[in-house]
Amino acid sequence: MNGNKSYLTDFDEFDEGFVAFGGNAKGGKITSKGKIRTGKLDFEDVYFVKELKFNLFSVSQMCDKKSNVLFTDTECIVLSPEFKLPNENQVLLRVPRKNNMYCVDLKNVVLSRGLTCLFAKATIDESNLWHRRIGHIHFKTMNTLVKGKLVRGLPSKIFENDHSCVACQKGKQHRASCKVKTVSSISQPLQMLHMDLFGPTSVKSIMKKLYCLVIIDDYSRFSWTFFLATKDETTEILKVFITRIENQLDLKVKVIRSDNGTEFKNRVMNQFYDMKGIKREYSVVRTP
Repeated sequence: MNGNKSYLTDFDEFDEGFVAFGGNAKGGKITSKGKIRTGKLDFEDVYFVKELKFNLFSVSQMCDKKSNVLFTDTECIVLSPEFKLPNENQVLLRVPRKNNMYCVDLKNVVLSRGLTCLFAKATIDESNLWHRRIGHIHFKTMNTLVKGKLVRGLPSKIFENDHSCVACQKGKQHRASCKVKTVSSISQPLQMLHMDLFGPTSVKSIMKKLYCLVIIDDYSRFSWTFFLATKDETTEILKVFITRIENQLDLKVKVIRSDNGTEFKNRVMNQFYDMKGIKREYSVVRTP
């Protein structure tokens, strides 16, 4: 758009309404359209608006003519369509064009040490590649590493997540919980005994014992507690306890469930269990 008709050549009368611009709330009326010739570059379809005090130059329309526009701190340069960037690494920020406007996505702006620095946005493939290289860490953590320059060789780009990492999806899946048994399979006392040994404790018992053996009957939930000075006493205590409790209740111990501790899994206890016909069940390692 132009406000001086003397610059125009080959202009025609043109009546297409009004345009609004800064400095004039009412805008201005378009009265004609022509050309401006500069020798190397000619401007076509230039609107004449009498009320306009400045010449307005449309970057998007210039780019539609297949020309390139470069802005510096001192000037604006219009380059030929054959212009190519000498080095892609010199690009600090790419702003896409939408509806004839070049809109900056604020997600590309990262604060660093109180200054606003611009980072190029990495592609999805590049983001996933570095995500796998650094051990599937969170993408926010990756961007923190970039912002603080904490990893040598990591590109100075903004990494985005499209939630396509199969390993991360499987790692975040929850295990299905075991269904609750509606009917108990235990029908009488001593059919199953649960037992565990813990210690050494930070506080000794009254008799200066550091270990404690706990035995629970699955049917009645009755518990027996034995205090031990050392773990070696477990074998003898279990042999005496099982023999005495079977005699008192006139019932047999059928199953014993415990962890994989050596106080429950050793040669002496194995022989005792086999002699009594007791079945042994051990919990899975590293589970409650």
